[in-house]
Amino acid sequence: MSCSACETLPTLPQGRGRLFLWVPIPHSHSKLLNALTAKPTGPQTPVQLDVQALEDLGLAISIAEGSLKSTLEHIAGILAIEEMHSSRALFLPGDREPRWQDCGRVELLPQLLHRAHAELLLQVLAENRLTSHFQPIVCARDPNQVVAHEALMRGITSHGDLISPGSLFEMARAAHLLYQLDLAARRTAIQAAIQHNLAGDLFINFNPTAIYDPAFCLRSTVWAITRSGIPPERIVFEVSESDRSQDIRHLQEILRFYREAGFRVALDDLGSGYASLNLIHQLHPDLIKLDMQLIRGVDRDPYKAAIARKILELAQSLEITTVAEGVETPGELQWVQERGVDLVQGFLMGKPAPVPIRLTPTGIPCTTAHAHS
Repeated sequence: MSCSACETLPTLPQGRGRLFLWVPIPHSHSKLLNALTAKPTGPQTPVQLDVQALEDLGLAISIAEGSLKSTLEHIAGILAIEEMHSSRALFLPGDREPRWQDCGRVELLPQLLHRAHAELLLQVLAENRLTSHFQPIVCARDPNQVVAHEALMRGITSHGDLISPGSLFEMARAAHLLYQLDLAARRTAIQAAIQHNLAGDLFINFNPTAIYDPAFCLRSTVWAITRSGIPPERIVFEVSESDRSQDIRHLQEILRFYREAGFRVALDDLGSGYASLNLIHQLHPDLIKLDMQLIRGVDRDPYKAAIARKILELAQSLEITTVAEGVETPGELQWVQERGVDLVQGFLMGKPAPVPIRLTPTGIPCTTAHAHS
């Protein structure tokens, strides 16, 4: 059984229908009603809409086929931001009135607007136009020894061009599609690893705010890994400090679920925020990844060096495997090597690519507390 919230893709209605709005205060109601029913005064003025005032500060707006997005944008130009975020919306096809069964479909007005703007994301998800690029993670003592890869999501346009993950996740957060995108990204990483017969460990990112209940939302991910034949101990799930849930108990439950399934967990972007040390003792990660902004220029910046050195000392005393991200220069590599970092990732070793770099045989074993080749 999988999580229906993560599996189901909402659609933006394109046909004729009625948009029902409920605004917070009488002033918002009268302002919106007057603006939507005003007669056009020039070529730039939107067409006059068929609007009906309802009880309880409601409005019913007739929507012509294909005009829902433009109508929502027009409304957003009338209401203030706080009014938008306090308004509720419901679109119904045809001419019917709302029924009690429709209560669950009422949503915040900005959410409906963002979903209209997320048409590209919905198309990418519906047509499975996601792919994974792989960035190598190497042994610090022997950078020629590739021991793992991080799977990094990319979108693909209908013309075959790549879409950055940042823009996709930005759309997903605004349109409340993070659950669907995060699940699709995890599945894509597993499928791509199978396709390329990936050797070594596989690092997969996940967003804890996109998981309602680990027992349901993660079941399909565990099943996909089991079916792939990849041993669970080769899978490392990364949680970013910037994306972590504010509910630490929920995050602990997610990580407990992963560990009970045999996976390892990594705390990403360590050193990028104020809560890093608390997260270490709260989450007990198997690996920590030092943030690339901390590593960049660490060999020339005494402040960065002092912070990074203390984090490394703490991790080593707790026998936590360390990964230095964002290594781009020989000087940075030498610095992390001399401080006992276990694994290294960055453009100096290899950029993300659609085909993973093959493991390099070496006579120097990359032995760490948790990593293995």
